[in-house]
Amino acid sequence: MMTNRRQHLRTLLQDHRPADALERAHRDATLALLDGPGDPFSRDHFLPGHVTASAFVLSPDGASLLLILHGKLHRWLQPGGHVDPEDADVLAAARREVAEEVGILNVPVSPLATGIVDIDVHVIPARKRDPEHRHFDVRFLFQANDLAFSAGSDAHAGQWVRLTDIPQLESDASVLRAVGKIQALRQA
Repeated sequence: MMTNRRQHLRTLLQDHRPADALERAHRDATLALLDGPGDPFSRDHFLPGHVTASAFVLSPDGASLLLILHGKLHRWLQPGGHVDPEDADVLAAARREVAEEVGILNVPVSPLATGIVDIDVHVIPARKRDPEHRHFDVRFLFQANDLAFSAGSDAHAGQWVRLTDIPQLESDASVLRAVGKIQALRQA
């Protein structure tokens, strides 16, 4: 399964067109991670880190995103997390995270972006037994069939937020970059 997951992600990364030099560097770093030793999908792969999967979930009308108040970070972010051993690939991991964190099962990929919508590499500080490492976060765009959700696992709360209102939330720059890309996709 690991070889198939590597090849699946490699293909997605090669097909992805980064928005800028920073995202190009994130894509290239993720490709290098796939070429390195060990299992880049294992949460115990700390040098330099491991692949994670995230999901931006659009409302049915495409005007809002479902964001969660992350339990550890206390910021409004997209659902996402580690790739589990049973996940067939990063897309399956992102879809599973949506089910776990906001209770939406089998959320469909948005027709606006059928591949990767964004890539981000960020540092995770040392914590308990884990040393400082990086998350190589591969992000997809999904579109919910309705507005029903229930916050769970890592989410203290969840809310639908209009794309235009997200800059006013306590979030982060990578979320704002992805929101800009989603808005451009909606206008295309």
